[in-house]
Amino acid sequence: MHIHILGICGTFMGGLAALAREAGHRVTGCDAGVYPPMSDQLRALGIELIEGFGAEQLALQPDIFVVGNVVSRARLADGSPKFPLMEAILENGARYTSGPQWLAEALLQGRHVLAVAGTHGKTTTTSMLAWVLERAGRAPGFLVGGVPLDFGVSARLGEAGGAAARRLFVIEADEYDTAFFDKRSKFVHYRPRTAILNNLEFDHADIFDDLAAIERQFHHLVRTVPGSGRLVVNGAEDSLRRVLAQGCWSEVATFGGDGPGNDWQSEGSDDDFQVLLRGEPVGRVRWDLSGHHNRMNALAAIAAAEHVGVAPAEAAAALGSFRNVRRRMELRGSVARAGGDIRVYDDFAHHPTAIRTTLDGLRRKLDAAGAKGERILAVFEPRSNTMKLGAMAAQLPWSLEPAALAFCHAAGLGWDAAAALAPLAERAQVAGDLDTLIAQVVAAARPGDHIVCMSNGGFGGVHQKLLDALAAAT
Repeated sequence: MHIHILGICGTFMGGLAALAREAGHRVTGCDAGVYPPMSDQLRALGIELIEGFGAEQLALQPDIFVVGNVVSRARLADGSPKFPLMEAILENGARYTSGPQWLAEALLQGRHVLAVAGTHGKTTTTSMLAWVLERAGRAPGFLVGGVPLDFGVSARLGEAGGAAARRLFVIEADEYDTAFFDKRSKFVHYRPRTAILNNLEFDHADIFDDLAAIERQFHHLVRTVPGSGRLVVNGAEDSLRRVLAQGCWSEVATFGGDGPGNDWQSEGSDDDFQVLLRGEPVGRVRWDLSGHHNRMNALAAIAAAEHVGVAPAEAAAALGSFRNVRRRMELRGSVARAGGDIRVYDDFAHHPTAIRTTLDGLRRKLDAAGAKGERILAVFEPRSNTMKLGAMAAQLPWSLEPAALAFCHAAGLGWDAAAALAPLAERAQVAGDLDTLIAQVVAAARPGDHIVCMSNGGFGGVHQKLLDALAAAT
């Protein structure tokens, strides 16, 4: 089959393209930003890429057009379509579908799908689960919204033969909508037999009116899990309890929380903890990751792996060698200073809760290592659609509390970042451009600092620019 992918350079669609190519299909695609590293990765797989969404691509005559959710019926200022190819597809009655639907119908059919849903931690938990299954010899397929360091790729088909019970596929299950013509969440297409519901908060203010609207989509996912399936649910989340109260037809295994009734819990420190199943020790995780949130991610992955036959002790031991995902507290470099190196990290955190848990985790790790005097400097840009709308601006001071200083890149915002950060007083600075932001951080940095750059985009290459500017300032 020849498939032509619209929006091929996005993380999900790029992973889908790689899977389709691995499955033996001819794959071509287009996007408005065909540039490295994604373009190099796709071309290395033999995938032809076209810049833009020109209507002339209709002449490729693929068997089907696979449409990413970057595509819309939007018009430019002059009234012309923003996506002429999509208009041509519609006018000519060409066959098209969404990425999630094509994936489900062409590649997931007959597999045991393990889906990881939640507002936070999807990429990390999906990667943990895939790694546990890999170390257990299960050779899972996976599609992750990032690049797990243990695999070096974001997607692969995995084991193709054998009984259906062995054909495992782990997928990051996003609640964002599927396509302009299918406003259901992506995850309803995947039909998992094992589903992790990691947490649930309000997000995606551009498409959801309120938390109840997202809870409804999560319940749509719950409805697709068979009776022999398992829901692995964060027992500390009121929102998820409300989701299950709407109806549940599968086994439920809860994790986290301190009260009775949670099946999977942990005892110990963030980097060395016992895994408990109904109060009994069943494994121990020793690793370099920081943060209570990663302990919860680990419990979810262990509970999901147990559903497909991996013993908790084996899963916990596997996590000891888990190396995390690129852009999850990834150390990008350091600059030597008398009195202690200045370190620069890259992190994907972009929701207030994710920012808070990331900074909390680093603070606890430093304190445990006897580095209580070392400061955290948070450098962030409110880049997600929700943050750009200002829907969570009031939560930013709380999210940044663990940092000694906070620096906000405020370009393109429709709300007053300085006013939102006013509760932090002199601990917060705002810049309208990247050069000013870098100058602010360099002027404030001192030996031993940990500079955490947080964004769900490229952030203008701020990490290397900061390292260069710090080096020049020595």
